Amino acid sequence: MGRRRLFHTAAQIVLVVWTLLIVGPLVWTLLASFKNNTEIFGDALQLPGSLRWDNWSRAWAKADIGRYLVNTVIVVFFGVTGTMVLSSAAAYVIARYRWPGRRLVSLVFTAGMAFPVFLALVPLFFTVDNLGLVDTRLGLILVYIAYSLPFTVFFLTSFFRGLPDAVAEAAAIDGAGHVRTFVQIMLPMARPGLISLTIFNVLGQWNQYLLPLVLLPGDKNKWVLTQGIADISTIAGYEADWPALFAALCMSVLPVVAAYIVFQRHIQSGLTAGAVK
Repeated sequence: MGRRRLFHTAAQIVLVVWTLLIVGPLVWTLLASFKNNTEIFGDALQLPGSLRWDNWSRAWAKADIGRYLVNTVIVVFFGVTGTMVLSSAAAYVIARYRWPGRRLVSLVFTAGMAFPVFLALVPLFFTVDNLGLVDTRLGLILVYIAYSLPFTVFFLTSFFRGLPDAVAEAAAIDGAGHVRTFVQIMLPMARPGLISLTIFNVLGQWNQYLLPLVLLPGDKNKWVLTQGIADISTIAGYEADWPALFAALCMSVLPVVAAYIVFQRHIQSGLTAGAVK
């Protein structure tokens, strides 16, 4: 009993330290977005002398954060939508049907999660370039979908395998075809997993930097937030406008944090459902 209590106390301490390590930089970045250069390079724990909202307006107007934000929303929306549509269909077929090569296809998707994307950057660039899609949002969206498919298919397969066969058999007896059974019955039953994986894909694609850097190298009008923030960091180094940089960072981070807070219960329910199954 004493060992269990000691382990529980140690686990709580580790979680508290981990929380401080995660939340601390976020809070410091938020406070720095309201400071001036003197306060930023002064005492790290010092609160801003006033709420300087002009830092945010300067970052929005001067650094063109609004355009980068719109580009990111467009790319992530279509990237995640395409990922979820294709992966849910593929996972359902792998999990619920018997056909030659099914195991091999499943292993290919699983192996895709272990393949670092930076190893394929050069052939990926030339492939997208041969399609005429370099410096286009469509090219980046297609690569986002391909990059996210292995992870999503792998986890959705376990959800569809855990669904009861009796429901699908009852739907077949009532005359429902394969597509109708999938869309109207199986997808709603797999809703916790779909929501959880949608959120994970949104976070992953929103924070992606390497792929946009390679596939959107030229036209700044099509850049996403991560590219814009990197450009602002370079500009801030020359102009010493660090408050605007931290304001831009907050604009990039806050939507993701807000989405996670809003959908936190859905993520937990989805992971719990997968664990129970």
